[in-house]
Amino acid sequence: MTAREKKYLQILIEPLDECAKYRPAFGKGKSENGVSVADFRSMFGADPLYNWVGLDSDLMYAAHKAAGGMTSIYRQLGIGCERLLREIAKDSLSLGNEDVKWSYKYKKEDGKEGVHTLDLLLDKSKMLKAASKERLQSWLQESGEFLGLSADRVSDLRGVVMEIRQGYKSADSKRQNADLRFGMRATNEGYLPAIVIVSTQVSETVIRRYRSSQMHVLTGTLGNDATESTFAFFKEVVGYDLRGFFEQNKMKIRSEFAKVLKSLLSPA
Repeated sequence: MTAREKKYLQILIEPLDECAKYRPAFGKGKSENGVSVADFRSMFGADPLYNWVGLDSDLMYAAHKAAGGMTSIYRQLGIGCERLLREIAKDSLSLGNEDVKWSYKYKKEDGKEGVHTLDLLLDKSKMLKAASKERLQSWLQESGEFLGLSADRVSDLRGVVMEIRQGYKSADSKRQNADLRFGMRATNEGYLPAIVIVSTQVSETVIRRYRSSQMHVLTGTLGNDATESTFAFFKEVVGYDLRGFFEQNKMKIRSEFAKVLKSLLSPA
């Protein structure tokens, strides 16, 4: 394994530490440490009904821990994927931290000002290598045609702004509205807005809505079309075999996730 691969592996796996620490709160608020199994036994054991029916069992604690931990695993996997893809893009395209940043200000519902920072910016003007610019320009052209953008708009595109997710099966309206808001702002600044999903776990309804709003969506399919596949995009445009990275390090990654799953399924 190369030093670069070791770095990427660490970036992907590191957020899992948060999952291993997870303990359910049981309505006690989002305390930093959650409720321990001993506190759970005391709390549920003191409840007459729960004691009578046997819900003060360690198995019940494990069930709550697994349910909340499942959400934590998806969240931390998403964080790992976001950091991994950004680092790969920086290394492969010789970009610095500031080169890949893009954010904008907006008004929240309470009237206060918020700042939304996106996961990855690829701007042609910040790329030093002509070949990298050409690959991105070609992809923007193909993607613009795929989305039905006008020729003038495609020719004016400065690059792409990406929101990276491990999956997107939720149809949450608040999240969709935030995505569409960022899409409008990116468009106004001359960028192609894109949702980049690393898995195939997506809501087709949401994808159709985004694409009809001329927001690009890449998913974790294994095809060769870089306007549809996240893995093809990274291989053809970024210049890194992301699929190969996962396949070559599959057993190590699976082992780390298995440790966390076993921890979450145990009351200890």
